[in-house]
Amino acid sequence: MPALGALIAEPLFLLADTAMVGHLGATPLAGLGLASAVLQTIIGLMVFLAYATTPAVARRIGAGDERGAVASGIDGLWLAFGIGAVLALAGWWSAPVLAGAFGASGDVTAAASVYLTISMAGLPAMLVVFAATGLLRGLQDTRTPLFVAGIGFAVNIALNYVFIYVAGWGIAGSAVGTVIAQWGMVAMYLVVVGRHAARVGANPWPHHAGVLRGVASGGWLFVRTLSLRAALLLATWTATALGSEELAAFQVAITIYFTLGFALDALAIAAQALIGHGLGAGDVDAVRMVLRRCLQWGVASGAVAGALVVATAWVLPAVFTSSSEVAALLPPALVVLGISAPLGGLVFVLDGVLIGAGDVRYLAWTGLVNLAVFVPLAVAVVAVAPAGAAGPAWLVAAFAIGYLAARAVTLSLRARGAAWMVTGVPR
Repeated sequence: MPALGALIAEPLFLLADTAMVGHLGATPLAGLGLASAVLQTIIGLMVFLAYATTPAVARRIGAGDERGAVASGIDGLWLAFGIGAVLALAGWWSAPVLAGAFGASGDVTAAASVYLTISMAGLPAMLVVFAATGLLRGLQDTRTPLFVAGIGFAVNIALNYVFIYVAGWGIAGSAVGTVIAQWGMVAMYLVVVGRHAARVGANPWPHHAGVLRGVASGGWLFVRTLSLRAALLLATWTATALGSEELAAFQVAITIYFTLGFALDALAIAAQALIGHGLGAGDVDAVRMVLRRCLQWGVASGAVAGALVVATAWVLPAVFTSSSEVAALLPPALVVLGISAPLGGLVFVLDGVLIGAGDVRYLAWTGLVNLAVFVPLAVAVVAVAPAGAAGPAWLVAAFAIGYLAARAVTLSLRARGAAWMVTGVPR
């Protein structure tokens, strides 16, 4: 449950930005959609900083090596900061090019460029937050990330309101508020991690071997995540081809999708920590039990969350946009999104189980297969170009049902066997 709260807080940053910017008009909202697609791609590709750290720390805890577990997590923090600094500089320099790559109108591209340029200052902070969260999850502490994320979200809301509406900075104010909140979260995490290091006597400086292990395991996770982000970018490009209002509607729909995804991913995070701990301790029976129980909860939670989205499909649009044209496009897409939620619960849990087991090479290769399945679905939406609300609805169906179904097949085939259950602490 604490993991659920922490995970929901992350997409709530984007939800808050979407709701506040959405009331500035369709153009800023569409610009935020493009900028978010780029940012979420960069950040999403780096999620291995958390996903590689959690099972590595959990395995060492399961094996009784708490000092080594904390040291492994600290190596992840240093790796995150180094990667974040390089990406921030590159992203700041190339922000106008990245914003213009989607072929949107000049006004939409300009809004996206402003948001992207400012947001790059918070990129190192977000990656450090990923790594610190992964460390604490591996230590079976999901309450601290919930506390930090909750404070960060509250500060983000307050700052965005002041900068967007009071100061009149518009979409730029949204980016500034979020950057400040992100660095505030880093400060809180560093205090917590420092206390853990002092308690177990772990060296706060990076270890060459530990950083290299993080790079090696993270490389396969990077490929796995690259396929996921490529699918999302393809979906965003498809929405852009349908029109500016369709793009704005897709931005709202995909934001709600990620909120549901992060909520359901709480079970995947629990699975990562518990599977890693069980394999580190050599307890295969416990690993099997965790798999069964998390799958049951994943599908059931997806059904409940999906039903809520379907029931509110004609109410939610007014929360995110004041444009009647954009709001009218959303209800069918949200219904499709709600129907797909149980499938999402299955996929997210199985993904977390295999990440927790360190079976990242399989996830990388099958991720490319899943992407190959989605490409013709997205191309078909562009070719047919359904008019009105049918466009976003068919695009959401292609992504949230077609693409997820491909992932469900490849993940289920692997989980049925035992090749992924490698016990002990890999050297």
